[in-house]
Amino acid sequence: MPEVHYLKTWTPFFKDIKNGIKNFEVRKNDRRYKVGDTLILEEFEPTTGKYTGAWIPKEIIYKLDDTCFVKEDFVILGLKDIKI
Repeated sequence: MPEVHYLKTWTPFFKDIKNGIKNFEVRKNDRRYKVGDTLILEEFEPTTGKYTGAWIPKEIIYKLDDTCFVKEDFVILGLKDIKI
């Protein structure tokens, strides 16, 4: 069953995702990410240490965690827009 993951996303990366420049996430593989899961990317401003209240929903459409290509304990997630 697909899960929903709420992720803190620093403002520069959040803006690139919002503007369609970035369609992936590199994350510590500390959750059970699966293709089909939903990410709620929550904008976090590191200079103030606060969330802005902005968020973007994305669906995981690809997962790369093979240690031949990705550092151990990390994962690259391919994302697509979710229409709400």
